[in-house]
Amino acid sequence: MKVLIIGAGGVGSAAVRIAVRRNFFDTLVVADYDPARPAALVAAVGDARLVAAQVDASSAASVAELIRAHEITHVLNAVDPRFVMPIFDGCFEAGATYLDMAMSLSTPHPTDPHTQTGKKLGDDQFAVASDWADKGALAVVGIGVEPGLSDVFARYAEDELFSEIDELGVRDGANLVVEGYDFAPSFSIWTTIEECLNPPVVFEKERGWYTTAPFSEPEVFDFPDGIGPVECVNVEHEEVLLMPRWTKAKKVTFKYGLGNEFIEVLKTLHMLGLDKTEPLEVKGVKVAPRDVVAAGLPDPATLGDKMSGKTCAGVWVKGTGKDGKPRSTYLYHVADNEQTMAEYSSQAVVWQTAINPVIALELLATGVWSGAGVLGPEAFDARPFLSLLAADAPKGYGSPWGIEEKAL
Repeated sequence: MKVLIIGAGGVGSAAVRIAVRRNFFDTLVVADYDPARPAALVAAVGDARLVAAQVDASSAASVAELIRAHEITHVLNAVDPRFVMPIFDGCFEAGATYLDMAMSLSTPHPTDPHTQTGKKLGDDQFAVASDWADKGALAVVGIGVEPGLSDVFARYAEDELFSEIDELGVRDGANLVVEGYDFAPSFSIWTTIEECLNPPVVFEKERGWYTTAPFSEPEVFDFPDGIGPVECVNVEHEEVLLMPRWTKAKKVTFKYGLGNEFIEVLKTLHMLGLDKTEPLEVKGVKVAPRDVVAAGLPDPATLGDKMSGKTCAGVWVKGTGKDGKPRSTYLYHVADNEQTMAEYSSQAVVWQTAINPVIALELLATGVWSGAGVLGPEAFDARPFLSLLAADAPKGYGSPWGIEEKAL
C-alpha cells in the first residue's frame, strides 16, 4: 500500500505519527500547499517510508498528478471540507481509494432553512456513487471520529447489542481547557463555523431528513471518565446523513457540547458576517471573512502543550436489546490530552480524529475491509475495527473504548 495524506496540519500530522508505528504500508507521502510543512514533519518523525510533497488541494488535476507520480493506492484527505470535491475527483481520475473525515459541504434551503434541507452534507459525493461502483473504485467517507468512530459504534450496536433501535444519538463533549487563551478552539475554526452555524439536520424514519435552528434542543448529557455533565445542542453533522443509509434506526441526531461562551462567540461572528466565505475587498485585497477569523486564532495543532483535560466521542443508543428488553447504552471513546501529547506529540482532539482513518487504512490494506462505491463506516464490519482500536500494541492501537448503560 502506498498512502498519500493531503494536509500537514493538526490531524494530518497526528495521522502520520500514528501510522508510522504500523507496518501495513510501504510508502506514505505527506503533501500540503505549503511544502515546508510536510518537509518539517517528515524530518521530525524520521521514518524512511515518509516522503514530503507539495499539492494544490483545490485542483483535482494537481491531486491526480501527485497520485500518479508516486503510484499512490490510497489517499487520506486531512484538509478542511471545502477541498473535499477536488480531492475526491482527483482520486477518481487517478484510480486511488479515497478516505475523508468530513464530507462535501451543504447548502441551506433557500427559503425555509430551519425546517427543510437544501443540499445535504455528502450529497455531491453520493450523487456519483454509481460511477465509483461501476469503476470498481472505493471512497470511504466520514471516517474520522465524528463522523467515523461514532458510525462504527452504530454498526456494532445494531449488529451486536440491539434488536431494534429507536434512536442513534451522537453525543460529543469535553472538559478541555486551553491555558492563556480566552478563546482558542481545539479544532479547525473554519470547519467549526461551518458545522455549528448551518441548520442542524435530524432524521426520523417516518419523516426523512429535516432541519432545526442552530443550537436547538439543549440537553445535559453526563459524559464518562470524569468529564461529567455537559450541555449539548443540535449541530449539523455527517452522522445524521450516513447512519440512516446503512442502519435501521428510527431516529438519528447529533448534539455537541459547545458551552454557552462558545455559542455566543459563534453567534457574534454570524451577526457581524465574519462567518462568510465569499471574499470581500479590503484596501485592494480580496479576503474571505472566515479566513480572517481563522488567521487571527491560534493553530489548533500548536495548542497541545497548553491544553488539559479529556474529550469524549460516542453514540447513545436507545431501543430494544437482543434479549427483548428496553435498553439505553452509550458506546464511547475518550482521549486524554496528557496521554496523546506524551505519546504522539498531538493534542487530544486531532489525535482522536486521526487514529480512525489510520485503522481504516490498515483494514483496507489487509483486505478485512473492501468494497466499491461511496461507502460510510456503517457499511463495514465494526468488530475488526474496534478490536484493532482497543488491542495493545503491537497487535493493535492500544486505545480502549467503553460501553456505559444509561437509565431508561
